[in-house]
Amino acid sequence: MSKELLGALSALEEEKGIKQEVVIEALEAALVSAYKRNYGQAQNVEVSFDANKGEMHVYAVKTVVEEVTDDQLQESLDDALEINKGYELGDEIKFEVTPKNFGRIAAQTAKQVIMQRVREAERENVFDEYSKYEDELVTGTVERQDSRFVYINLGKVEAVMGPKDQLPNEVYRPQDRIKVYVTKVENATKGPQVFVSRTAPGMLKRLFEQEVPEIYDGTVEIVSIAREAGDRAKVAVRSNNPDIDPVGTAVGPRGQRVQTIVNELHGENMDIVEWDEDDAAYIANSLNPAEVIDVIFDDDNERACTVIVPDYQLSLAIGKKGQNARLAAKLTSFKIDIKSETEAKEFFANKEAAAADDQSVEDSQSDTPTDRGDSSEETGADQSDDQSNSDESDQGSVD
Repeated sequence: MSKELLGALSALEEEKGIKQEVVIEALEAALVSAYKRNYGQAQNVEVSFDANKGEMHVYAVKTVVEEVTDDQLQESLDDALEINKGYELGDEIKFEVTPKNFGRIAAQTAKQVIMQRVREAERENVFDEYSKYEDELVTGTVERQDSRFVYINLGKVEAVMGPKDQLPNEVYRPQDRIKVYVTKVENATKGPQVFVSRTAPGMLKRLFEQEVPEIYDGTVEIVSIAREAGDRAKVAVRSNNPDIDPVGTAVGPRGQRVQTIVNELHGENMDIVEWDEDDAAYIANSLNPAEVIDVIFDDDNERACTVIVPDYQLSLAIGKKGQNARLAAKLTSFKIDIKSETEAKEFFANKEAAAADDQSVEDSQSDTPTDRGDSSEETGADQSDDQSNSDESDQGSVD
C-alpha cells in the first residue's frame, strides 16, 4: 500500500499540479475521523504520515495533569515522569495506538481523499481558466435545451444561457457552433458555473473588435452601445486619429464589416453613429437616419432635451413603436422629447404666451398693494387734518 500511495501522490503532483503536502494534510485529517468512527474512540488522536516510507501511525495525545479525571485525554504527572523526567504539567504526551488492521481503512480513506482532491483541483483549474474569459467572446457547441437554459459546451465546462440572453429570432439546435459572450463565472459548490449571453451589449463590442482592426487596436473607439437584441442596435464611435473616419471604418468597404456582424446576429440592424463632445451634435447623430433641425435643452433638467425635426420626418425620428428614439436615449443617456417643426412652433408659442400671462399677473399683483398703501396714507393724513380743524373749532367755541 505504501508504494502505491507514494506513486499516486507523485502522479497527482505531476499531472494535476496538486502538491503532496496538501493531500497528506487532508489525508491525515480524514484518517483521524476514520479511526474514531471505526474504533469508537473519543480520545484526542493524531495521524502521522511518513512521506518517505509511506507509513501511517496513529497517536493518542494526552495532557499531563496533577490529578487524572479522564484517562483517555489525561496522563498523571507521576506516570509521565516515569516515561521521561523532563515532562511538566500541561505538556502533551503521544502514545502510538495504531491498530493492526488500520492499513485497510487507511487505504480506503486515502483513495477517497485523493479522488476528492482531484475533483477539487479540476474545479479550481477550470474556474481559474474560465474566469479569465469573463467579458470575452468564446465559441461553443450547443448540447441541449430545456425550459430554463440552453447548455453550451465550451470544452472543459458546460455553460448556460438563460432566456433573457437568447436572441428571440434564433433557434438553437444540438451540435450548432455559436459565439457567446461570457457574462459571469461562479465557483459554485458543484463546480464552476459559466453564464453566457447572445444579447449583452458587450458581445456587440467584441464582435466589432474581431471584425475591425482599428477598433481592436484602439484607433477607433466604441463609446456607447444601445441594443434591443435581435432587432436593432446603435453604436457610437469616435476616432483617436483625425485622419480616420470612425463611422466609415466601422462600416467597412461597401458595408462588409458591419454586414458580417449583422449576419452573425441573424439580421439585427446596426446604426453606426459618430460620437461628438458637443451634446447637441451627439444627440442629433444618435437619431440617425432622421434629420434634426434643432436640439433645445431643458433648463430644469440637464439630462433632458427637446429635439425638433421636419414634419415629414417625425415618424422616422421616433421609429417603429418608438424604437429609434428609445435607442437614441439609451445611447446618449439623455431624456429626448421629439417634436415636429409645426408642433414645436405651437408648443413654444403657447409656452411664451403662458409666460407672458404669468408675468402680467405678477405685475398686476405687485402694483395693487402699492396703490392701496398710498391711498391709506393719504386718508390717514386727511383724517388727521380734519381732526385738527375740529379740535381748533371746538377750542374756539369753548373760548
